Amino acid sequence: MTTATTPRRSAAVLLIPLLAGGLVMVVLGVYGRLHTPTGFAVGPAGFSGALPMKAWLTTGALVLAVVQVVSALSMWGKLRIEIPAWVHRWSGRLAFLLTVPVAFHCLYALGLQYDVPRVMVHSLLGCFFYGIFTAKMLALPKRGLPGWSLPVLGGLAFTVLVGLWLTSAFWFFTTIGIKV
Repeated sequence: MTTATTPRRSAAVLLIPLLAGGLVMVVLGVYGRLHTPTGFAVGPAGFSGALPMKAWLTTGALVLAVVQVVSALSMWGKLRIEIPAWVHRWSGRLAFLLTVPVAFHCLYALGLQYDVPRVMVHSLLGCFFYGIFTAKMLALPKRGLPGWSLPVLGGLAFTVLVGLWLTSAFWFFTTIGIKV
């Protein structure tokens, strides 16, 4: 009888992080939609403008996210190389920090937009990214999680970040050009 309830109980442990992540997604989306965009937010320190700043910071976050995937594969024993756990922790922290000024600028200066399909997808992916990130961070210290939960949440965060990069930095670099 305990073996039948164990998977259910371990999945229930994941419920609170997922609900919190869902709440973050909704709050960001509602704020982004209801907030009147200001047109400006973060000074692009060292960059020629806000768009190049956002494109380069997002690119840096994507590079660090690749480090996250490789180091996670190493930690889970899927690679023949051993990467220290601190590489995974610090690359994740730095990647997240790089996204904060980008997200702040997007939400505060631009809001959640749905007029242009690329921008709508980007806006929704941004909300989803922070929701998934919240769920993953809240799930990390939990004991008794299903073994698939952290790889799935991490994989979703990486996939969504790739989508964000494609709908922003990649678009910027291929449409506007490479600028600093």
